[in-house]
Amino acid sequence: MAVDRYRLAHDGIASAVGSSGSSIYQSEKNLMKFVVLLLSILPGLLVGGEIKALTVEYAKVAGRSLKLDFYQPDDLSTLRPLIVWVHGGAWRAGNRKSMPIKGLLKKGFALASVDYRLTPVAPYPANVHDIKAAIRFLRTHAVKYRINDEKISIAGVSAGGHLAALVGLTNRSAKHEGVVGDFRKVSSKVQAVVSFYGASDLLSILGQSTPHGLSVRVPALNLLLGGSPKEKLQLARLASPLHQLDSKDPRVLLIHGDQDPQMPYQQSKDLYAACLKLEIPCELVTVKGGKHGGREFYEESVLTKITGFLSKAN
Repeated sequence: MAVDRYRLAHDGIASAVGSSGSSIYQSEKNLMKFVVLLLSILPGLLVGGEIKALTVEYAKVAGRSLKLDFYQPDDLSTLRPLIVWVHGGAWRAGNRKSMPIKGLLKKGFALASVDYRLTPVAPYPANVHDIKAAIRFLRTHAVKYRINDEKISIAGVSAGGHLAALVGLTNRSAKHEGVVGDFRKVSSKVQAVVSFYGASDLLSILGQSTPHGLSVRVPALNLLLGGSPKEKLQLARLASPLHQLDSKDPRVLLIHGDQDPQMPYQQSKDLYAACLKLEIPCELVTVKGGKHGGREFYEESVLTKITGFLSKAN
């Protein structure tokens, strides 16, 4: 019911405002209509003082429903830039409910946290195909969700950071696009990438890993690729953002702790250097003493940095 109220209220308010953006306060009738719609939408959006997402199915694969959670900022007067969020979990766990960047709603971004098929269900490239399908779905429905379809960025954390970078840095790549969803002729292009401590090179990652990192990464990579990177060399290269770079790629922001025991900090340093070599706009934010996650990665100064970086995307 909350989702239905949201959708009806959203569509109704858009109708009341009109395509010209004229004020809904022009008449007593419109004023009352606005009040009724506003009261109907608030219970569906606020739960215990927190914003509730609109959950939408963006595709279905072999009977499996793929969903996303969509969050809108308060001001719907203009089309908003969108950040597509990709959760972590070593490619084999996690879900879209893990969404630590809600603070960016206050900075005017719409957010969409997407589910994708995990590796126990389907190995790479299913995850990339799913995420690209979500982007195509959101771009197709940009007007409905008040999204600026020329300002779509992708961000993710850990394994999600790797997938975000891979999706963002394979614009125009048929091998990465897939055939998931109903909007295959729509572009999955993004204008910027933000990776929180994600992998960039699956060919070098094991050699850079700590013993703890290896205990996590070796079985995770076997599930992702169907074998080790050495055994699946070509597939590992296709699944490595660093090896998919070209000079036309979008800007990249990398955020990584220099004491990460799980995902080598060197992975972000290597991608940063490769981007600069190709003159791709790229910044590396090093969290001093940062490990694999923590509040320090999502504090106000970091969100402000992300906002400034994405404002330059085109």
